[in-house]
Amino acid sequence: MKGYKVFNYDWSCRGFKYEVGETYKMDKKPVPCERGFHFCKRAVDCFNYYDFNPNNKVAEVEAVGEIERDGDKCCTNEIKIIREIPWGEMLNLVNTGHGCVGLGNSGDWNIGKWNSGNCNTGNRNTGDNNTGNLNAGNYNAGNRNTGNSNTGNCNTGDWNTGKWNTGNYNTGNWNSGDWNRTDYSTGCFNTEMDKIRLFNKLSNWSLKDWWNSDAYEIMLNCPIDHIVWKSWAYMNDEETKKHPEAEVTGGYLAKEEANMQKWWNELSESDKNTVMSLPNFDADIFKKCTGIEV
Repeated sequence: MKGYKVFNYDWSCRGFKYEVGETYKMDKKPVPCERGFHFCKRAVDCFNYYDFNPNNKVAEVEAVGEIERDGDKCCTNEIKIIREIPWGEMLNLVNTGHGCVGLGNSGDWNIGKWNSGNCNTGNRNTGDNNTGNLNAGNYNAGNRNTGNSNTGNCNTGDWNTGKWNTGNYNTGNWNSGDWNRTDYSTGCFNTEMDKIRLFNKLSNWSLKDWWNSDAYEIMLNCPIDHIVWKSWAYMNDEETKKHPEAEVTGGYLAKEEANMQKWWNELSESDKNTVMSLPNFDADIFKKCTGIEV
């Protein structure tokens, strides 16, 4: 079986030095990760175990003895070091594109890794001319953009210079409209942050005001209903009767009711007043949304 093997700069691997043209043999049966001469059938897989470093030596090898496989790794008890592979040739072996100096690229002229587009200097891009990472669009300088020509991060529109925009031509953050020069706008051509509705009425607060408020910090600690796995070993008699399947499955999904009212009652008066001082506070709406009677 032909394959590829990476060595340190001095042709050593795990303390043993090799020479091109030589054959090496051991009498024992090869066991991956324990004993034997390791190699990979694909050149690109070698760099799951070695740094992608041009100072390392890479050789074409042939396994002429017994062979054991473990995922992308192979192991033999007799191996021949056929020839050294120049780094320029190696780049062509590990990339299916052209002119790449990175690893695992299927596009062209990439200097990053695992790009399927072209002319990327970042990693894991499926578009072209990206300098960031994980972009699905083109000409992005940020990360995780699905649009084009974005210089921010996580934008799904085009020509955004901010972050987390779903519209186009935004220079702020968290906008879902177009041509905004502010943050948290759901409209278009805005230079000021939108005011949000609180308790069904328009307030003088922006979303940023809410997130920066003491009330927000307090409400973050409010318990909510959640689903838990109830182990068969900890079920009471009533639960055992209701869920006979638990003896086979080991348990069942149980909804634990969090006592939000109890949490509210135990808050300090200062914290309660902070929440009730929210713009447009309405006790009935608050109860409908939280289940808490104030």
